[in-house]
Amino acid sequence: MAEDTAQAGNDDWHAPLRHIPAAGLSTDTGQSSGMTRKEAVSGKTVGAEKVWMGQAHVAPGTASANHHHGDSETGIYVVSGRPVFVFARDGEEVRLTPEPGDYVFVPPWTPHREENPGDEEAVVVLARSSQEAVVVNLPPGSLTQL
Repeated sequence: MAEDTAQAGNDDWHAPLRHIPAAGLSTDTGQSSGMTRKEAVSGKTVGAEKVWMGQAHVAPGTASANHHHGDSETGIYVVSGRPVFVFARDGEEVRLTPEPGDYVFVPPWTPHREENPGDEEAVVVLARSSQEAVVVNLPPGSLTQL
């Protein structure tokens, strides 16, 4: 039986699962001022080829820099806090105010920023369609001017 198990570990159907402890997340990834991104699942950490996952933390009373994620789609799950996601539509800034348990989708190339007007840290889980954490920081100011 041990021989069969050893052989089974060498094919795509039996690749090992990987556990990434919360304490082992890395901040050695794309960053924007005003928030901290922590990398969990990526090419760098586990050899992922098609997905990137991690967390973002936004301290109370702060906002991230304006940024986008290139051609990556981004899915966001709100874990805690009251983050606000700001983007531009028809020349106006729009503010999404999800609650813990809600999800947000960020399309490719869409300039946006995260804000945290609350008094507790906002924590979200991020999933991207590429295994790289693409972060393109943009000039400060209104998103309507970009």
